[in-house]
Amino acid sequence: MGKLKSSVISSNLVDRGILLFLLLLSYYSIEPASCASRVKFLPGFEGPLPFVLETGYVGVGESEDVQTFYYFIESDNNPKEDPLLLWLSGGPGCSGLSALFLEIGGVQWRSTQLDLQESIMEQDLPVFTGFTYATTELAAQTSGTLLARQAHQFLRKWLIGHPKFVSNEVYIAGDSYSGIPVPAIVQEIAQGNEKGFPRINIQGYLLGNPMTTRRDGNYAIPFAHGMALISDELFESLQKNCKGNYVDVDSENVLCYKDMDSFHKLVSGLSHYNILEPLCEFDHSTPPLRRSLIEKFPGKHFLKTDLKLPDVTCPTYTSFLSAYWANDDNVRTALNVRKGSIGTWIRCNHDEGFKSDISSSIEYHANLSRKGYRSLIYSGDHDMVVPFLGTQEWIRSLNYSIVDDWRPWNSNGQVGGYTRTYSNQMTFATVKGAGHTAPMYKSKECFDMFSRWISKRAL
Repeated sequence: MGKLKSSVISSNLVDRGILLFLLLLSYYSIEPASCASRVKFLPGFEGPLPFVLETGYVGVGESEDVQTFYYFIESDNNPKEDPLLLWLSGGPGCSGLSALFLEIGGVQWRSTQLDLQESIMEQDLPVFTGFTYATTELAAQTSGTLLARQAHQFLRKWLIGHPKFVSNEVYIAGDSYSGIPVPAIVQEIAQGNEKGFPRINIQGYLLGNPMTTRRDGNYAIPFAHGMALISDELFESLQKNCKGNYVDVDSENVLCYKDMDSFHKLVSGLSHYNILEPLCEFDHSTPPLRRSLIEKFPGKHFLKTDLKLPDVTCPTYTSFLSAYWANDDNVRTALNVRKGSIGTWIRCNHDEGFKSDISSSIEYHANLSRKGYRSLIYSGDHDMVVPFLGTQEWIRSLNYSIVDDWRPWNSNGQVGGYTRTYSNQMTFATVKGAGHTAPMYKSKECFDMFSRWISKRAL
């Protein structure tokens, strides 16, 4: 009897986190299929990193034949209780390094002296994104639904190896193309919880400049008109001749084709990613420009510039420099990248074999809204790739009532954008002066917006 009593007392003292960890292990009945290392130094950054950075691989798939690479930045505040954010860059095929350096990661936000109140994990998916690779030909297949399934499995397996985070609130996030798979990932996690899988404490999701349907492109025309990029007469003619369909134009509609040709000529000298910015080459700059950039910003000084290069006119040049840095052998060694696993690192690997089998994420948004998940949808208001007008349209189609109507939100005493909140716990916000994607242009403002939302405060 004494032994039984002792056993009962002992079981009652089992820590909740350890219990969840054991449940996760029992579900998978295997050891964590991961390889993680703490990164304390990076080429181009003088001294030890002022934050906790972990990189590693998690095997996903039945035979773990996809080795998913990730970057994990621990919260500065209280890692055991602060939210955990899983971020997927867009593309599809853009590496987590894009977020780490150019958007929401430790280097970008910390360069403006912003302390993280949440842990952030950037993930390289689908396969052949960043440093993620496949070990078999079958595993090289990619699609939207497969991406969602692999991200879900990745997160559960990562929690096995990091039991102190199993009770933390979890949010899934991304930008651009990630507007398609992120809601599907959240639904995968929710369904796993409902089926009795060990629970992930999923609370919601956030999306920036998100693709949602093919119809997103139709809003470039009214956006251009509203921004005074095309004349009233051309806009009226486009409306009349194309009947609102500017993406899949009927080949026999000669008048629409003529108007669309006029439109493309008028905006050809603009950056569609941010119409306020100069038109620049994106990832593949010319050889003379490459040489001049490398000479001016050699790898050993790269991170010290915080990727904010005041002497470089085009912000897109930082994309090229990040590739130059990531392909350095010393950098790969510091990041614990497996030798021979991939060839040249490409910031955005637009794989032609990717199967876009999720044509729209609106149904996922509707399902998640009914289940009460929180969401933040934000748009840079000078983005012509995924204009905010289209994002507003699909949000309205969910037909939820407004609980906090259109108003400005502030950052550093100035208007940072405008926002509206709906009864389904969805918040929409614009980021003034930002493009595609918003944090690349307005990191401080986006950090303020995100920090308020993640802590359940009004923007």
